[in-house]
Amino acid sequence: MKTAFSKRPIASALLAAALAVGLAGTAAAQQNNGTVGGSTSDNTSAGNANGTGMPQIQQQGDVSFVSGGVGQDESRALQHAERQWPLALRFTGPGGEFLADVRVKIADAHGSDVLDTTSRGPYMLVKVPPGRYTVHVSHAGVAKTAAVTVGANGSARASFNW
Repeated sequence: MKTAFSKRPIASALLAAALAVGLAGTAAAQQNNGTVGGSTSDNTSAGNANGTGMPQIQQQGDVSFVSGGVGQDESRALQHAERQWPLALRFTGPGGEFLADVRVKIADAHGSDVLDTTSRGPYMLVKVPPGRYTVHVSHAGVAKTAAVTVGANGSARASFNW
């Protein structure tokens, strides 16, 4: 027995489903979650689309951070924003060239990790409360460590050169 199906209802159903998915995606994209440069699940430098050059701000527990600086706009934006972040890190190679993909772990005075991530560029800005921290970084199998104290004015800086 041969069953005849009309292709028109199937095409209409597929079109309706596609429109529903598109509208839902548009509504979700228009929600403002208070994050500069896009959502924290976005791994791109979406902030460049809004003209600020600032890469995506991310959150890990109670710590906010941003890293990047590969392009000139991003580099300038991060250097300009450095004053507003309690801790600024910079990563360079043996010839002074900027490095990315640096593994960064920051531990508080009690030895508890407060941040464990990988930098996307030579600059990383971190919002941590005032206190003493140990910054552990590694690049190309070479590890380095620095002790930093973030004061009430939030002006701690550390540079790492490989």
